[in-house]
Amino acid sequence: MIKIMDVSKVTRDEIFARAEGINDVSGTVADIIADVRVRGDKALFDYAERFDRAKLDSLEVTAEEIEAARAEVSDELIRIMEKAAENIRQFHSHQVRNSFILNEKRGVVTGQKVIPLESVGLYVPGGTAAYPSSVLMNCIPAKIAGVERIVITTPATGGKINPVILAAASVAGADKIYKMGGAQAVAALAYGTETVARVDKIVGPGNAYVAEAKRQVFGKVAIDMIAGPSEILIVADGNSCAKNVAADLLSQAEHDKLASAVLVTESEELANAVSAELERQIPLLERSDIARASIDNNGKIIICPTIEEAIEISNDIAPEHLELCIDNPFDYIDSVKNAGSVFMGRYCPEALGDYFAGPNHTLPTSGTARFSSPLSVDDFVKKMQYTYYSKDALKDVYKDVASFAASEGLTAHAKSALVRFDD
Repeated sequence: MIKIMDVSKVTRDEIFARAEGINDVSGTVADIIADVRVRGDKALFDYAERFDRAKLDSLEVTAEEIEAARAEVSDELIRIMEKAAENIRQFHSHQVRNSFILNEKRGVVTGQKVIPLESVGLYVPGGTAAYPSSVLMNCIPAKIAGVERIVITTPATGGKINPVILAAASVAGADKIYKMGGAQAVAALAYGTETVARVDKIVGPGNAYVAEAKRQVFGKVAIDMIAGPSEILIVADGNSCAKNVAADLLSQAEHDKLASAVLVTESEELANAVSAELERQIPLLERSDIARASIDNNGKIIICPTIEEAIEISNDIAPEHLELCIDNPFDYIDSVKNAGSVFMGRYCPEALGDYFAGPNHTLPTSGTARFSSPLSVDDFVKKMQYTYYSKDALKDVYKDVASFAASEGLTAHAKSALVRFDD
């Protein structure tokens, strides 16, 4: 049963406690990465047989396989994915940054050039749950950014990739798809093999092995983030429907036994009603064992005096997903400082953001919303700056440059400016 806490009677540690995984997989992951670096494709084939029960003839998915997979998916689901893709495309198109050039001073030009990454690898899970929505959310912003080569890697369990994943890749416009998962897929994307060309950045969610592999290859390639367990925090007032609030909490609790579902409310009546609703709804879920563990171990309901204080608590927790199930939610949005994505009002369940609305669902977890942002077009570009000074422009400032350099004890820096005017 979910824990109900009165904010005045518990410690801050109890309020802000988060579930943490205890399984250290760093050694195993390091061994897998080293093996892929040495043996390349051979290692990938061996791991596919070992972990995915797949004896593969090739790693790359063919156009015929994609076409056949798309034919397996209902026209209705294709239509829904295409509509979701359009919403994602429309939202992310407003994130595009432009290069700029400044030349207000005579003989001086400075500027910044925004350049798409050349290649990106998208990791798509294929284990207990396949996430075609993640294909759309990762691939479409990369396309908008102008990335030249977008590749997807996903496990081929039993030798076959979930056809909905391949259909989503077709809708999103991925360039290549590889049959590989786990830490070995991350290693292949980071270092390359005979078949898989290395990429500049790896994005996408995965299990503990994938997250640790991304951590270990960071620096060789860029990564989006190290994702922790999924989280939802709902700020709800006494006018909220307990059935709806409970359903929204469970939408994240079913992800993972370590997932966190938190309700903060000023209404003791709502707190008790939501607790009862959770007990009624959990047994009805297909993933009830996962949801039960999440709610019992990590779930909590916090009762506090006001909605304003509820939002302060939310800002301290910095949740991945925040729902404002309150009257006039736009009156409070300026008070929200730390959250990955905010869902406004009583008819905006978090699932709307996961699949359809358009804003990205790859979000900062584990409190990193204090300093991190959702995945966006910015994740798929880099910025290069440049400077031009004419002789006369440098002559106006070269002594200042030299003096500043000398103050740091870097006389060669100073000399590089002075030498041009020795005569």
